[in-house]
Amino acid sequence: MGTLDTLGRLRLGAALAAAALAAGCMTAKIDENRVTPLSIAKGEAVVVLAKPQVEGTGAEEDFLSCVSGKLARGEDGVTVFDHHEFQNTLFPWFEPSVAPVRAENVAGLLERPKVSKRLTETGVRYVVWLDGNTRKIDSGGSLACAAAPGIAGCFGFGWWEKTSDYQATVWDLKRSKNAGSVSTNVTGTSAVLGLGVPLPFVARVQGAACDRMAGQLRTFLKGGDGSLADAAR
Repeated sequence: MGTLDTLGRLRLGAALAAAALAAGCMTAKIDENRVTPLSIAKGEAVVVLAKPQVEGTGAEEDFLSCVSGKLARGEDGVTVFDHHEFQNTLFPWFEPSVAPVRAENVAGLLERPKVSKRLTETGVRYVVWLDGNTRKIDSGGSLACAAAPGIAGCFGFGWWEKTSDYQATVWDLKRSKNAGSVSTNVTGTSAVLGLGVPLPFVARVQGAACDRMAGQLRTFLKGGDGSLADAAR
């Protein structure tokens, strides 16, 4: 009987391990739409802002910071103006409640001498409006943890699926035009395997979405090849 119990536990452990290995994987998709040709020049900067919504703003603060940081990183990075400093410098014209809703509206805004002067001082040529979020879309399994005198542990298998779905719209402030957009969607399954000690297998979908968004935006801003392909890992 003991041998059968041991075999049963081994089979259960193997099945749970196989399920856990399947977790942590991600599928990703990137799309790009160029409306006007562009190429960021030396001395020009970009600022990444959360796109205003009817209620609140789009895209999480940490995602904005992640994309901004990766855009500026490396030898081929672009100059990125801090989004908080930009909004403070151009206050209140780029606050969520009063920001232009279309690129064409920027022309009227720049007719204000004070706005035009402050914008020139920042060096910002392109505004990237980020919209989207990361959310859990499914979950399942059963994981139980218990503690008793001399023993404690977790047993079972729990999983959850998240998706990071973001779109970046690029405005050319000099031309007062919408230059195009880049969007990314990354979906991944994470899991916790309980075999006494809980073993997490986490698919970091938001980090992957940030990497892909920043990389494609950099290519977009520099006027590089926009050819894209779905990817999975």
